[in-house]
Amino acid sequence: MKLKSISNKIKGNPTMTEGTVYSILVICGISHFLNDMIQSIIPSIYPILKDKFDFSFAQIGLITLVFQMTSSILQPFTGLYADKHPRPYALSIGMCFTLTGLFVLAFAEYYWAILIAVSVVGFGSSVFHPTASRVTQLASGGKKSLAQSIFQVGGNGGSALGPLLAALIVLPYGQHSISWFAIAALLAALIMVRLGAWYKAKLQYVVNHPLKTAELNNNISKRAKYGALAILILLVFSKYFYTSCITSYFTFFLIDKFGVSVKASQLFLFVFLAAFAIGTVAGGMLGDKFGRKYVIWFSILGAAPFALAMPYVNLTWTIICCFLSGLIIASAFSSIVVYATDLMPDKVGMIAGIFFGLMFGLGGLGSAFFGWLADKTSIEYIFQVSSLLPLLGIIAGFLPNTQKTKNIVANLDKISEL
Repeated sequence: MKLKSISNKIKGNPTMTEGTVYSILVICGISHFLNDMIQSIIPSIYPILKDKFDFSFAQIGLITLVFQMTSSILQPFTGLYADKHPRPYALSIGMCFTLTGLFVLAFAEYYWAILIAVSVVGFGSSVFHPTASRVTQLASGGKKSLAQSIFQVGGNGGSALGPLLAALIVLPYGQHSISWFAIAALLAALIMVRLGAWYKAKLQYVVNHPLKTAELNNNISKRAKYGALAILILLVFSKYFYTSCITSYFTFFLIDKFGVSVKASQLFLFVFLAAFAIGTVAGGMLGDKFGRKYVIWFSILGAAPFALAMPYVNLTWTIICCFLSGLIIASAFSSIVVYATDLMPDKVGMIAGIFFGLMFGLGGLGSAFFGWLADKTSIEYIFQVSSLLPLLGIIAGFLPNTQKTKNIVANLDKISEL
């Protein structure tokens, strides 16, 4: 009876209202924060693992590859399953896998055990993102970019805090202290029970109160939609190959070029990831107001000048360029996900799974590629190569508009008046 009472208190008494449900969006953001904070611990401890086990850069890259590919390969399939067979409490179950992976990673003494641990954490992520994206859209009340930005900023905030916590906890106390993050995983699992209860009630509410929604983008041909998806995939490639180089090797770059300490390098990585969190909110809000196509275009291409300058400037300007490139390039992802789901609004889970999967998968491939290249050349050289990737943002100009042209033109007129 006590367990049932506790369960009822966690689930609460979900009430259904029309419009944007900000309380659920905040819970989605917090869940994403905890999920991605835990995951960001993995790349943050690479210097510790490298020193303890004498790993090569290629072995470090392979760890990221296994972690990201486990998540990316499964996400479209879990997303498609979530579209056809919603399972509200799958979010909590996925977090239990993350919890298990954390404990294995904390006490792993062999390379293969580390690979198993990160793959289990990756599987937990593959369950979380597609289902949480569906919940976010259900709670958006039509404000899709705003809802996605609230959800996404939670993840980016968690990704930014992870390296900072690694510097404060894992670096002084060693690999075993990773197990302390099980507290965050347990908290996330409990929060997701509450989220699952609302999702379950919302699904039932939609069945009993069907809404007539206008079909989107009838003026865009099927061929044009697939072409747009191909462009988005190339943009995600440029964005996450570039950011994978930063997140996996920026600490090594700073240590190698400027001789900073490991702790200082992790704090500087936090600057880049914090800029990501800020840019995500800005991109989501601007996407609703001025058109997602233009935000995507500016976000990728606008980061190019700072990315190109970063490998050639001093430490102060390196951090400034790092912050600005992260701030600008981060604003694209919320708009990319919403733009893609607008193209295919009946496949939200699958599309979200594809793009979150691409995010992780391309990040893993990028990390493995740049790790291999760093072993063959140098850390500084891979930053020179990766700085060219944001230039691919120019192809965003070929995307069709998925929002009402009149609204976009009116907003651009407001800008010109200012």
